[in-house]
Amino acid sequence: MMMYVEKPRVQEYFTFSIAWLLSFRASELERILSKFGQDTRKIERSVLIGCSDRREAWFALDLSLGSLCSSDSLQKSEMETELQGSFIQLRKALFQLNEKDTSLIFTAQALLRWHECHQFCGKSGQPTQKNVAGSKRICPSSNMIYYPQMSPVVITLVSDRTRCLLARQSSFPKGMYSALAGFCDVGETLEEAVRREVAEEVGLEVDSLQYSASQHWPFPNSSLMMACHATVGPGQTEIHVNSQELETAGWFSLEEVATALKRKGPPSNEQDGTIPFWLPPKAAIAHRLIWEWVQKQSSSSNLA
Repeated sequence: MMMYVEKPRVQEYFTFSIAWLLSFRASELERILSKFGQDTRKIERSVLIGCSDRREAWFALDLSLGSLCSSDSLQKSEMETELQGSFIQLRKALFQLNEKDTSLIFTAQALLRWHECHQFCGKSGQPTQKNVAGSKRICPSSNMIYYPQMSPVVITLVSDRTRCLLARQSSFPKGMYSALAGFCDVGETLEEAVRREVAEEVGLEVDSLQYSASQHWPFPNSSLMMACHATVGPGQTEIHVNSQELETAGWFSLEEVATALKRKGPPSNEQDGTIPFWLPPKAAIAHRLIWEWVQKQSSSSNLA
């Protein structure tokens, strides 16, 4: 997915597979689309993602270069030359984006994907139509109105009060560990979802939990991440990893985690070929949970 975002400056990042932030107005974007053989009416598919301090509307557009076969790759190279920059995967860009731009791109990614996947009415089976802002889709046949939705997800950092538990899925980049996470089931409360996920994934029983914060997350689809800290009781720390959910999980000391927090992005291989474990970027709420735990543990150590 490639993305156009109308914003008053050019930046070198962006989205799901490939994307970009541009300073071009609609007329300039029409010229670029025409140059690369794309229908200029595609601009009508853009979605409103925010507004500048100067009340300039910011819109995002999927440029759709496709699967990047040889011809697509050539077009990508030519477009990079035209835009005087280079495209980058959004997950990699998270190590470079500031908080404001992250929010804009997350919104764009989620909205564009939602529109792509909800083009027909579930009641009549007829095509739906996007409103100008992209905040909803309407079925002219059934008069049904569809709004973008987010799936609730709990993300939990488990601690035994002196160590924290970090885990990794096989889909994670090599060496990266994070907090436990899972979708909420229908009818569950936040607390019930946390206790169930921790029990299912690592076989631990939560003794107490505390809510931290929330974040919109566009991967793999639009989710509302609800972050919590959880503790387990003394002597209840034996991990039983659910191999269907996780690749591995383990307890990490304050020193280990604090060192990992200082690493900026994926680390290089050690001399023996191993990769030091590293943590999600600051843009991810998992990073915030881990940082909060380190701060609390450090304060407790200083008081002691």
